[in-house]
Amino acid sequence: MYQSFFGLAELPFELTANPRYLFLNARQREALSILQYGLFSAKPVSVLIGEAGTGKTSLIRAAIQSERCRDVRCVYVDNPLLGTDDFVRMLALKFGLGSDALTSKSILLNRLEATLRDRRARGEITALVVDEAQSLNTGVLEEIRLLANIETPTQKLLPLILAGQPELGERLERPELRQLKQRVTLRCELSPFELPDTAGYIAGRIRTAGGIESRLFTQEAVILIHECSRGIARSINVICDNALVSAMALGRPRVDRAIVSEVCRDLKLNAAPGPRSPDLPASSRQRAAQETPEIDQPLDVEPAAAASGAPAAASHRIFRFPFRFGAGAMSGSARVGTK
Repeated sequence: MYQSFFGLAELPFELTANPRYLFLNARQREALSILQYGLFSAKPVSVLIGEAGTGKTSLIRAAIQSERCRDVRCVYVDNPLLGTDDFVRMLALKFGLGSDALTSKSILLNRLEATLRDRRARGEITALVVDEAQSLNTGVLEEIRLLANIETPTQKLLPLILAGQPELGERLERPELRQLKQRVTLRCELSPFELPDTAGYIAGRIRTAGGIESRLFTQEAVILIHECSRGIARSINVICDNALVSAMALGRPRVDRAIVSEVCRDLKLNAAPGPRSPDLPASSRQRAAQETPEIDQPLDVEPAAAASGAPAAASHRIFRFPFRFGAGAMSGSARVGTK
C-alpha cells in the first residue's frame, strides 16, 4: 500500500494486537504491571476492564510474553459465546486432557488438577485468560469460579484473568455472581487516551514502523484525530490508516486536517461534543502555511495556570505542542475540555 510512498518498513496502523506496537501511558503501564503480577503470583482472579478498542488484548499479550511471566503457560480463550458444555469441552482441548475428558466433566476436572499440580511441581504456572468476558453467560462464569477453587493448601493452581468491556464490571455486581466477585483480588481499568497520549501513540507506531512521525501528520491533523476517535486506540488506527491512504492518493507527503476531516466524514466519525481544540494562533497558522510544521516530540501537559500565569478553570488544561518550523522552533497550544 503506502509504505514506500511514506518511507515506512511496514503498515503502522494495523488492527492486530501486536505487542511491538504497545503504547504505555501511566494507566496502561499500571494495568500491565497488575496483569503481570496476577500471572506470576498466581492470584485467583484478575479483572481488566476497558471500552472496546482501548487495548486490552494488546496488554494481555504483552504481559504473557514479558520476562516476568516467562514461567507462566497461558491458555487463551476469546470466544465468549460458548455455552457451558462447549466451554468445558474447549478447556479439555486447550489443556490437552484427552478425548474422554471431552465427554466427562469429572474426568476433565481430575486430569486438569493433576496436570496443574505436575506443572507447578516443575516450577511452571498455568493460567487461564478469558477475553470478551462481558458476553459470557452466567453458567460459564460459574464454571470459571469453580476453576478458581483448584488449589493446594498454600497456593492457587490456576490463576484467571477476565478481560472485558465495562458491562463486565456491572455483571460482577449482580447478586448471583457475588462469589466470583469475592475471588477478584486484582482489578484495573483502561480509559480512552487524552490528547497527549493520542499524539504519543501515533508517533510511537510510526517510529516502530520505521518512519519519522514529524513528517507524516501535522499538529492540527493530530488534534482532529483525537477529537473524532474520542481517544480510542482502535479508532485512531482506522482514521490514521485511511488518512495515509488518502494522502498517498492525493500525492500529499503529509496528512493535514482537511484529509482527516474528509476521512472522518466517510467513516461517520464525528468529533466528540463539547469545547473543540482550537487551531494554532493566527500568526502560527500563517507561518504554517508557508513552512511545513513538524511534531518534534510527544506532547507535554501543563496546567493552564502554569502556561498563562493566571488561575486556570478546573475543567481545562493547556496541551503544548513543541513544533519545528524550518530552522527555528516555536510552540502552539490547544485548550481542550476535560471531565
